[in-house]
Amino acid sequence: MRAVVQTEFGGPEVLIPGDYPDPVVAKGWEIVRLKAAALNWHDVLVRQGRYGSSLPHVPGADGAGTTDTGDEVLVVPSLWWGDDESAPGPRWEILGDRRPGTYAELVRVPRECVVPKPPGLSWAEAASLPLVGLTTYRALFSRAKLRPGESLLVLGAGGGVATMAISLGAAVGCTVMVTSSSTGKIDRARELGASGGVRYDEPGWPLAAKDLTPGGRGFDVVLDSVGSWRDSIQTLRPGGRLVVLGASRDEQATVDVRPFYFGQYDLLGTTMGSLRDFAGLLRLIDEHDVPPPVIDRTFPLDEAAAAHNYLESGAGFGKVVLELTPERTYG
Repeated sequence: MRAVVQTEFGGPEVLIPGDYPDPVVAKGWEIVRLKAAALNWHDVLVRQGRYGSSLPHVPGADGAGTTDTGDEVLVVPSLWWGDDESAPGPRWEILGDRRPGTYAELVRVPRECVVPKPPGLSWAEAASLPLVGLTTYRALFSRAKLRPGESLLVLGAGGGVATMAISLGAAVGCTVMVTSSSTGKIDRARELGASGGVRYDEPGWPLAAKDLTPGGRGFDVVLDSVGSWRDSIQTLRPGGRLVVLGASRDEQATVDVRPFYFGQYDLLGTTMGSLRDFAGLLRLIDEHDVPPPVIDRTFPLDEAAAAHNYLESGAGFGKVVLELTPERTYG
């Protein structure tokens, strides 16, 4: 099969298109013929060697395509979560970490992780839903217990998680604000349902964000995928919840302990989610007016390196997707 194969860790240039062995049919597994594969920041970390993937390796967690019976499906990349909904078990892994991922024409996944493609979504939109949709749903609803009428601040306006958080939060009746270094991205966030936002590259932005809430009291929930805990806490109301799921800007955080416990804040860590979380996401989409994932740009499979360069530039708004060529016959 055609795939994007890396034989070393490093920059986008290590993503080389070539041939890779077809996955082998096995009991309890499904082989999906992919139509599209969406990029995630997680893929960048895999490419860099942060997860110790065996080489040669095919990265990629998100994908959508067809089964051998012709069913249109998408792939849920959270494998073997376990029975405890509060946290993943010892066998849990993300597709594309330890086993070949979705930057390929074919991928093999546990059958339970293959679900019907939601009607009305394009292949690019369907491929973009699983990881960010599952991650965002768990962060906002399973962990932070976000409720209609509450206020939500989303750090960063342009990434896949951020655009999904804006859409989900607005759909259930929350007031959503964003941060960005781009006024243009704040304007685009408004089109998705955000009420406004602030520039995080301007001094004093946490207080400026807090001033956007009624009476300047602060946000009920802050979604932080960048690691700016100290700033995020400053935007919370007393008793507010900070839910963190990434460290794209800072991998260490220093927090003033006394103001934290006097503020009665909750600090919630989260990542990905379970199949039950994903079922909750699909119910929410079915019951509310949630727009499809935002697609910023698509690239052919063979241009994965260029797609990673674009993703890392931070210039986009929404998801970057690899589209595959028409089906070939496999022996």
